[in-house]
Amino acid sequence: MAAARSARAKAWAPGELPPPASGPAALWQAWRQRWRRQKLLARAIRKRRELRLICDRSAAIGTETVLCAMVLRNEATRLPWFLEYHRRLGVGHFLIIDNGSSDGSRALLEAAPDVTLWATTASYKQSRFGLDWLNWVLLRHGHGHWCLVLDADELLVYPHSETRPLAALTEWLDLHHLPAMPAMMLDLYPDGPISAVSYQPGDDPLQSLAWFDSGNYSTQIQPALRNLWIQGGVRARQFFAQEPRRAPTLNKIPLIRWHWRYALLNSTHSLLPPKLNQVYDETGGESLSGVLLHTKFLPEIIEKSAEEKERAQHFGAPQQFGGYYDAVIADPVLKSPQSRRYQGWRQLEALGLLSRGGWL
Repeated sequence: MAAARSARAKAWAPGELPPPASGPAALWQAWRQRWRRQKLLARAIRKRRELRLICDRSAAIGTETVLCAMVLRNEATRLPWFLEYHRRLGVGHFLIIDNGSSDGSRALLEAAPDVTLWATTASYKQSRFGLDWLNWVLLRHGHGHWCLVLDADELLVYPHSETRPLAALTEWLDLHHLPAMPAMMLDLYPDGPISAVSYQPGDDPLQSLAWFDSGNYSTQIQPALRNLWIQGGVRARQFFAQEPRRAPTLNKIPLIRWHWRYALLNSTHSLLPPKLNQVYDETGGESLSGVLLHTKFLPEIIEKSAEEKERAQHFGAPQQFGGYYDAVIADPVLKSPQSRRYQGWRQLEALGLLSRGGWL
């Protein structure tokens, strides 16, 4: 983890951050980003016509309810644990868009008393990978609420998450005038072939996916939007070793005090206005952060990879990722001699992968 820690320290060191624009350049950049945000919101309002409301339980949302929003397709295997896990953390209501599931996901969500559900069979790719739909749902229901924006294969961990609920975390963020909390996505994997994992809906996936890469992470600041850009981990090591710059982006900002003027720009990797992306300490210190435990590598990923390679809905240039899908379909062993067994948030803090910041 020394490499990961030093990479982070170097990226955040005083005087080494890319300087923000100033003078006329800053005014031009601010105007351009404002126009871009307004365009995204207008697009989201148009795209709402692609959504059909299946069950509306939004009347149960209270003024302090923590919301969770996401788009999914065929996640019936993961949903029981995902919902229960985040309910335990303190999510009070889920805003979910089902994009043409055929595995029973929709029926499961319709039966959940704390889910407001939409359905669509429109193109995931043509909706900016679901972001247009999410921007509309958050515009409609998220204003003034702390909102988690997640995928169904992500589980949020933050300092003291086993004992302190989201309400305590968001109260502290409000007290310190922090509008968002970042989290690095951490890929978990089994100790043998993916296909050998035994998993049933409702099981804790961490019992099967217990290993992760603790190092080989690189961090940069993107000058235009001032957001972190983190790459590395097992997918960079296993699937993009020859082209590390094409490895998946691991930085996210999943927890945001939402305002109707906000917009998701590139998943939760970057948002508008750009101030939301500055979730790090520019003086070189540590800010409060979490981790998204990524449970992608359950056995169903093999069949899903074959399907998604054919559907070509998940990448802007899907033809460039055929090799990645083929490598997953080949049922690899992802564990290496450097892999570590997951032991909880304190371990991640010791490794420099999350931080308590000033929250004690």
